[in-house]
Amino acid sequence: MAASTKLKKSSAVKAEEPSPFSPTQIKKFVEEVKAEFFKIVWPDKKTTLGLTGIVATLTVIMSLYLGSVDLLLGKLIGMFLR
Repeated sequence: MAASTKLKKSSAVKAEEPSPFSPTQIKKFVEEVKAEFFKIVWPDKKTTLGLTGIVATLTVIMSLYLGSVDLLLGKLIGMFLR
């Protein structure tokens, strides 16, 4: 009998919760997203350009390094297979 009482209480709690897809819940979610969006601290233009330059430079360096290692290993394997 105690199990049925617990089952009724848990089903009653679930019945009271609104659907996450109801218009009021969607509106609440959008408002919370807007509030969090305004808390973002965006970097200034100088910082953004500096970090973009670092990423571009490291990308070029890494591609040159990996390309040269690939070429070197390809030549070595080619020499061994001959």
